[in-house]
Amino acid sequence: MLWRPMKRFHDNQDGVVLVEALLIIPVLTILTFGILEFGNMMWQRQQMQVGVRDAARYWSRCRDTINTQVTACNEDVARNIAFYGNPDGTGNLRVPGWGPGIAGALLSLDPAKGSFEGTPGPEDKVTVEGRFNYNGSPLYNTILSDTISVGWRTEMRYIGW
Repeated sequence: MLWRPMKRFHDNQDGVVLVEALLIIPVLTILTFGILEFGNMMWQRQQMQVGVRDAARYWSRCRDTINTQVTACNEDVARNIAFYGNPDGTGNLRVPGWGPGIAGALLSLDPAKGSFEGTPGPEDKVTVEGRFNYNGSPLYNTILSDTISVGWRTEMRYIGW
């Protein structure tokens, strides 16, 4: 007796596509936003890596004095190269959220200026580290409230000018 009404629903194919679409669209939407957000995070990390390497390249070639002449080498130029991609510090930031005066943004240069005396030896190294807090899209910030810290560290041999 119960089988007859259920058989009518079992054989009816009307609305199957609608039900399947209603089940899969939310999953595909979340997957798509996740892929886009992850790609954006990797792009920003790559841009920060380039900035850190450029600053390290500049900083590893700095020397305070060359033949008793003071050079124009300073930390501000290294920071501008890292953050903006040019020594003047003009234009847009390489990475939104990674720049001077932004909370969570870091660029450390080691050794500090004044440590470049004498002829560089093979054991002399320069270390530059950058870090920033990832600022995602509004959807990302709605779903995940945790901040993701993105960082990169590079080390180069100090060779001076």
